[in-house]
Amino acid sequence: MDTRGKHTLDEILSQTQAWQEALDRVERHYHELEPFGASDPGRQLFYTGCGSTYYLSLAAATHLRTLTHWRVQAVPASELWLDPQSYFQKDDVLVAISRSGTTTETLHAAEAFRTLTHHLPITIQCTPNAPLARRGGVNIVIPSGAEQSIAQTRSFASMFVAVLALNVHWARRGDLARALARLPQAGEHVLESARVFAHNWGPRLEFDRIYFLGSGTRYGLACEASLKMKEMSLSHAEPFHFLEFRHGPKSMVTETTLIVGLVSDQARAQETRILDEAARLGAKVLILGDNVKPIRDGAAISFESRLPPEARDVLYLPPLQLLAYERATAKGLDPDRPRHLEAVVVLEG
Repeated sequence: MDTRGKHTLDEILSQTQAWQEALDRVERHYHELEPFGASDPGRQLFYTGCGSTYYLSLAAATHLRTLTHWRVQAVPASELWLDPQSYFQKDDVLVAISRSGTTTETLHAAEAFRTLTHHLPITIQCTPNAPLARRGGVNIVIPSGAEQSIAQTRSFASMFVAVLALNVHWARRGDLARALARLPQAGEHVLESARVFAHNWGPRLEFDRIYFLGSGTRYGLACEASLKMKEMSLSHAEPFHFLEFRHGPKSMVTETTLIVGLVSDQARAQETRILDEAARLGAKVLILGDNVKPIRDGAAISFESRLPPEARDVLYLPPLQLLAYERATAKGLDPDRPRHLEAVVVLEG
């Protein structure tokens, strides 16, 4: 029996349970989180992580800025560790994100933050009692997000849901908190349609280059989707902001190009124009979003979630994860064990 990719598939399909736990865990810490969210003109809030969790940080920072207009920045943990004086001031806040809670750069970034500011970071992770939690002040742990696979899927999505809930709490948006409570059910609906979508498009190995387009919070998710495609299926994949694709990258479009668009409500007209232009140049286009339709002879995943845009970004993830999984298995690869990778990056010395 071929068991390649079994853990990855199980983790993708079970992720909505971890989403619910993420919402519950953040709610437990509301009182402790309150002082960190005070709006202060001299304070900057940093989201940080490595690899997938850095891309999560990009989406998280944009989401919080959109809701609050605070000074928020996403920075790779390695940068905060190697040059902390360029970033941290005494009143700043750090949110450190790590699936395992053991990634070397994230641990060092947390230590550098404590040394310079005399404060402890907020941590988001999936492993109880991990080293990162011992460096944190408030620790949001989502055990059901933990994984056996190397590539992050369920863990990424559950930690992203935790970030959405954290941001919504700080923004004092009770309407969005109520919308987030409906996410797990909406996610189950998306997973059903995503399985057929990915099964049809993932095995199409005639595509030799794949581009993921997303703007706003969805740029970080496009980066993560590109990484999943690289890790699992060893495919050439790149992320771009939608309109940046016109500034050079579109010269790469051929009839063997697959373009995946993470479409928003706010900029839908401009974004679909880019996708239509790519289709006219010969690319096949897959479009994801709420109330979207296929472009030319491509395909669409329409969430039909009835959730506000600020509460539904995690719905983009299951179809993108399944697309990478299906492409990997079609190539005879094992999505559970990507080449040259380990589950945790630990640096010697």
